[in-house]
Amino acid sequence: MSFYCTFVKEKGKGTVHESYHNTEYGFPLESDNELFARLVLEINQAGLSWETILKKKDAFYKAFDQFDIRKVSRYTQKKFDALMADAGIIRNRLKINAAIENAKIIITLQKEFGSFKNWLDHHHPKTKEEWVKLFKKHFKFTGGEIVNEFLMSTGYLPGCHAEDCPVYKKILKKKPMWMKG
Repeated sequence: MSFYCTFVKEKGKGTVHESYHNTEYGFPLESDNELFARLVLEINQAGLSWETILKKKDAFYKAFDQFDIRKVSRYTQKKFDALMADAGIIRNRLKINAAIENAKIIITLQKEFGSFKNWLDHHHPKTKEEWVKLFKKHFKFTGGEIVNEFLMSTGYLPGCHAEDCPVYKKILKKKPMWMKG
């Protein structure tokens, strides 16, 4: 099995990859806005390198109002057009639309489950295939790789770090959901 850890160790020193690997990748997220942000970033990575997304991450946060789910769910055509013109992010109609529509879906899930995180926790544990089916039922632009990376990167599925990686031990202390399944 190939791990991001190996890539970072060989080529990621001093890059955006090293910081992401050491402080974000695989760590459980508590905030719905953080979970939403990660989902949107994973969707935007489709067909591109993760490095491209990491380099544009700050621009994404600015463009999408810090990924405030309520604000994004109320975006108008004017805001959509502004996002399409923003060179700081990925200007893809389907991906921008997915962000807006998925924010609306999360609002609905929050009403039913109290939070997006509660919805995720409620459905844990599942296999990758079961998660993909569930996400495709509810969300836009969520294929197998996007769902897998979203869930691994947020602590719902194992596999983001090699067991001999020092970050792996830090994540274990946070008790990610995959340990509870």
